[in-house]
Amino acid sequence: MKEMKTIGVLTSGGDAPGMNAAIRAVVRAGVNSGMRVLGIHNGYTGLMKLDMKEMDMREVSDTLHRGGTILGSARCLEFKKPEVVKSTAEQAKENGIDGLVVIGGDGSFRGARDLSLAGLPTIGLPGTIDNDIDCTEYTIGYDTALNTVSDCIDKIRDTTLSHNRCTFVEVMGKDAGYIALSAGIAGGAEAILIPEQKFDIQKDLVQMIMDCRARGKYHYIIVIAEGIGNTQEIADKTEELLRTEHDIELETKVCILGHIQRGGRPTVKDRITASQMGVHAVDLLKQGIGNRVVVKRDGKITDLDILEGLNMKKTIDADMLRLADILSL
Repeated sequence: MKEMKTIGVLTSGGDAPGMNAAIRAVVRAGVNSGMRVLGIHNGYTGLMKLDMKEMDMREVSDTLHRGGTILGSARCLEFKKPEVVKSTAEQAKENGIDGLVVIGGDGSFRGARDLSLAGLPTIGLPGTIDNDIDCTEYTIGYDTALNTVSDCIDKIRDTTLSHNRCTFVEVMGKDAGYIALSAGIAGGAEAILIPEQKFDIQKDLVQMIMDCRARGKYHYIIVIAEGIGNTQEIADKTEELLRTEHDIELETKVCILGHIQRGGRPTVKDRITASQMGVHAVDLLKQGIGNRVVVKRDGKITDLDILEGLNMKKTIDADMLRLADILSL
């Protein structure tokens, strides 16, 4: 087993609140173990260019509460090429890097797996607001994003109620509806549309609005994941069907929350989870272990083989879907 004297840490893909807490934990745990810790700028691109600097305890002071990532992040399509991964791993080892911690999503984990197979022990930490990494119950940044969306929905509902409108709130989630489902339940949405479920405008939206009107409710919040389709077209079609088939004039509005969901101070849950995962990653590297992803399973921090993790399939919680149906009645 080779002694780990120098390790690197980078963030890759979309930024997420809590990434800085994870970086801080890696740096402090590494330094506390007698290692040099190199902060690598701008993801795998920075690793390829050896764009890095040594980080000490002071370097990560006053970062725990900050959103985004102090190391910068980027998506690197070139890193998908096997020859690029191999040369990058060799170059990193030649420059004294014995192990690496990568904070990011599924794409980042594939890079981490490839680096490990190329001889550079690498540990993946799940950092993405979408909570869509199959092998873990929770990803760094998810709780903060949910709180941001929930706060926005509360504010949007105030004006929606004042004008008796139907507001479509689009949240992030191209392939996964975890943000939409949880935030929709927390925000009391009348309907939630997610990529994992088929929907019909007439049945799921128009009829829902008619049922609500029969009970005397005239304002509605629809939470929709971006992967569903064009939110404006869905809103326009809903308004048209209400007017042409039911002689009801209902003003619809679309509010796309966008990248506001990525920013902001991380919640306590994200800070603690990120810190736990960062320390666990360093503990693995201290033992010379690579090709692992740190995960949360059954409420505990543990780790899995990256390939095993990438092959897992995550599904939407059926109980949460049932809860959303019951509470939206």
